[in-house]
Amino acid sequence: MNEILILAIIFFIVATVYSSAGFGGGSSYLAVLSFFPLVFTDIRMTALICNIVVVGSSVILFYKHQLINWKKLLPLIIASVPLAYLGGQLLISERVFFIILGISLLFASLAMIFDKGQETFKLPKYFNGVIGGAIGFLSGLVGIGGGIFLSPILHLSRWSKPKVIAASSAVFILFNSISGILGQYVSYGFNLELNKILVLIFAVFLGSQIGVRLTIFKFKPMFVRRTTAVVIFIVSLRILFKYL
Repeated sequence: MNEILILAIIFFIVATVYSSAGFGGGSSYLAVLSFFPLVFTDIRMTALICNIVVVGSSVILFYKHQLINWKKLLPLIIASVPLAYLGGQLLISERVFFIILGISLLFASLAMIFDKGQETFKLPKYFNGVIGGAIGFLSGLVGIGGGIFLSPILHLSRWSKPKVIAASSAVFILFNSISGILGQYVSYGFNLELNKILVLIFAVFLGSQIGVRLTIFKFKPMFVRRTTAVVIFIVSLRILFKYL
């Protein structure tokens, strides 16, 4: 089977599952692409583009239902966007990229595994900027939107209601992905094959349209997150064993 067709099918499934939970799927796109002989800058750019396509429709839906609390969200975005741009612009070697990616995926998978949506502690308001900036920089550097890091923190710190947190994560992912792409474009340019990236864009767009409207096989969102987290955990170990 053609390589791009295999990727399109996998990306479609990832987009469908993640969009149903309010995420873009960046971590899984990176995990999948790491198995293919691609330049690491192309891997990062592809994941960010697919993130934008997936969360874009989710943000529109959340906005229509008035679930976006801009007053609380803006400090996170203001801190994250410039640092996501800086992270995307940073020139790093392929080995360093994959080590950072492996560590990021490892922590992301653990956050998804152990996040039970329970309210356990309260963070000061100024942490919005600290958290937003740190996640933004990591997002731009690695090539994800940062939602899988942000969402568990917001749940644990009783930031808002679950639906508002899902909406906020989607907006956060959208802004960070756009900023990360701009940063990477300035440093590396756009070297992706247009015909291949268009196929993947169509696949994730189709998946996101299904995901935001349906519950996949009637699985509970937490079950989907746990299963995805285990897969990402295994991939993160594979990357670290290869490049450390």
